[in-house]
Amino acid sequence: MYVCICNQVSDKAIKASIQEGATTMRELYQEHSIGSQCGKCCQCAKKLLNNELLKIAETQVQVA
Repeated sequence: MYVCICNQVSDKAIKASIQEGATTMRELYQEHSIGSQCGKCCQCAKKLLNNELLKIAETQVQVA
């Protein structure tokens, strides 16, 4: 699914960036230019970011 139609950024690309270490919207913007055009993607991208970071945090807690 495309999150940012203006820059052709998919949810898979965003998730991959998060798995590689992106933890903020600023980092996603720098890598994918999310929100640089119309800005309609920012809310969806932020939800993806938060959900993926929660998944990572839950995994780390279980390992510890």
